[in-house]
Amino acid sequence: MLNTARLRVLKEVAYRGSFSSAAEALSYTQSAISQQIAALEAEAGMALLERHPRGVSLTAAGQTLVGHAEGILAGLDAAEAALSEIAGLRGGRLRVASFPTAGATLMPVAIATFRSSHPDVELTLAEAEPEAIIPRLRAGELDLALLFEFAGERLREEDIDRAELLEDPMYLALPREHRLAGKERLRLEDLHGESWVQTSRSSPCARQVVRSCHAAGFEPSVSFETDDYQTVQGLVAAGVGVALIPELALSVVRDDILIRALSPGPPVRQVIAAVPAGARLVAAAPVMLGVLQEAAGRYEKQRGRPAD
Repeated sequence: MLNTARLRVLKEVAYRGSFSSAAEALSYTQSAISQQIAALEAEAGMALLERHPRGVSLTAAGQTLVGHAEGILAGLDAAEAALSEIAGLRGGRLRVASFPTAGATLMPVAIATFRSSHPDVELTLAEAEPEAIIPRLRAGELDLALLFEFAGERLREEDIDRAELLEDPMYLALPREHRLAGKERLRLEDLHGESWVQTSRSSPCARQVVRSCHAAGFEPSVSFETDDYQTVQGLVAAGVGVALIPELALSVVRDDILIRALSPGPPVRQVIAAVPAGARLVAAAPVMLGVLQEAAGRYEKQRGRPAD
């Protein structure tokens, strides 16, 4: 029976054209290469190489064997890769991060689904805003992350692969006794002169609120800042301001506020899943990505305007 390790040596010698070049590529000694070829020729029962002063060339038997060896070795490499993926899903770990509102809506369903199929994978979840997650993903501290971006602030990371999951529109939150409470649809222009409640000034959502108000022709007067959307709802209910809140943050809506859609269209943030590019991708990450895509699809089928 032909030895597959020796077939790899023959293939390398054929590509390199000499024992010395093959030895360098394979980190062998030239003597070891010569011994491997001699043993393979003994197994084959015929000469596979012709020796020349400046290298070697394949005999007819050698050409035939190298042609078959390429397919055999490619098949073995594919089998090893498949086994590595299976091993990765029977153990190992998957380090996931999410921004808070997706962590409270999409991620719990995805985690439950993933763990039911792959209980041996150690799964961890961290929560942070996208600007804090991305450096950790690039540094190899995370394997997969849920992020969001607005059209004016698209994420551009060369060493990160991304998959779009769903669109997350923003809705206007008003106190129930607000002067505009009787209108079903509002324009941002209608909110000129209002006090605003928003997330911290440096956050992507706050920057989008400011951009949207500028496009509507006014500078928003921000009264309060908080990164907790339940606190935002409480401040709106107390009548201290109005707010733009993403749909994912409106899974629970207070009874003492109103939610209104903006016309002609609201600011929208794109929810994406991101993984490290290339060889740094762990086996469990593509599986979780598929689970998240299914969870996002179910969410979009069930979505409706948040209740007032």
